[in-house]
Amino acid sequence: MASLARLRASLPRTRKTPLVRALQTAADTTQLKEEASHSEPFMVTLHEESFHGFKTDPPTRDLEVTKDGLLKMYKLMSTMRRMEQAADALYKQKLIRGFCHLAIGQEAVSVGMTHVLTPQDNIISAYRTHPFAVLRGGSVFALISELLGRKTGISKGKGGSMHVFTESFQGGHGIVGAQVPLGAGLAFAAKYLEKPIATYTMYGDGASNQGQVFEAFNMAKLWNLPCVFVCENNKYGMGTSAERSSSNTQYYTRGDQIPGIQANGMDVLAVVKAVEHTKQWVLDGKGPIILEFVTYRYGGHSMSDPGTSYRTREEIQRVRSTNDPIRGLQSYLADWGLATEEGLKKLDKDAKAEVDAAVEEAKKAPFPPDSDLWASVYAEGHEPPFLRGREREEGHRF
Repeated sequence: MASLARLRASLPRTRKTPLVRALQTAADTTQLKEEASHSEPFMVTLHEESFHGFKTDPPTRDLEVTKDGLLKMYKLMSTMRRMEQAADALYKQKLIRGFCHLAIGQEAVSVGMTHVLTPQDNIISAYRTHPFAVLRGGSVFALISELLGRKTGISKGKGGSMHVFTESFQGGHGIVGAQVPLGAGLAFAAKYLEKPIATYTMYGDGASNQGQVFEAFNMAKLWNLPCVFVCENNKYGMGTSAERSSSNTQYYTRGDQIPGIQANGMDVLAVVKAVEHTKQWVLDGKGPIILEFVTYRYGGHSMSDPGTSYRTREEIQRVRSTNDPIRGLQSYLADWGLATEEGLKKLDKDAKAEVDAAVEEAKKAPFPPDSDLWASVYAEGHEPPFLRGREREEGHRF
């Protein structure tokens, strides 16, 4: 017995690490809680690992939905993908120049968020934002026109892919992470003016290590601002996986004193629930909260990046074939008896027709006149008599 005790004492001691269950990121794990209705709201229950919480309880898993709401989200997700695929084709035809970042694979985030938020709420983001501009008051035609540099574009042909705005979407910003303190400022304004609105300040996993992000966190918590900091974690920055760039890839835990929620960004219903929860949080005066959506982009960081030098084609195809957000919602509609295969195909066909028509119309739209180079330099009515260009002959008289 003594020798056995000595043997036990000589063995290295191992620390027992508690097992942390991984977040569920499948697109089709939500279940009916009651019979689906064609005319009345009904309840569904999300997967038990759809959410994780940091310094706060995660959202409840029950969600009220309607047939019309689900069909609307399906049509919008299909339209957003068709639009981004059209942008991909136009870029390869050299009709779109410069930077172009597509959100193919991330449709559940944009559609789920805008399904909940009102036009009065604020959304500000970085440069992978074409769907947000359309869903927040824009149109497919105006977005494609902007990408083509036409006067009918959402930013009058001056902004291009990275600088798109509407009255209810605050951009569209090209500097990595720089929109985060701007979002905190929007939340500050809402609180100062005592407006009951929520501000959703979005950034990606690639921007999460920016110093200004943490500075904005600190000010938002210090002043108890009604700001939801949304990390759209699509696993990869510009050619770099999250694991290679971040010492802590649980982005919802990185706010220090700010609570956080991690949510399945591939299931549009989990997105809807997470946004409902966080909006109520800030409107209740609880201060800022971090919301991390775990999602996936199918393409590269931008059109200049094939996206296969730092991940395998097999990985991309596996997500496409088993975890696609549009197919996930499609399976809900079919399995719950809310739509037929023919009905869903018609919605897809309508989405394609809308995008194709917008592309053809945008191609025919005029380019901005040369005089637009001088527009918006000064506020209307406050222009100087003369503005000098680079050369004397390039000067302009207002």
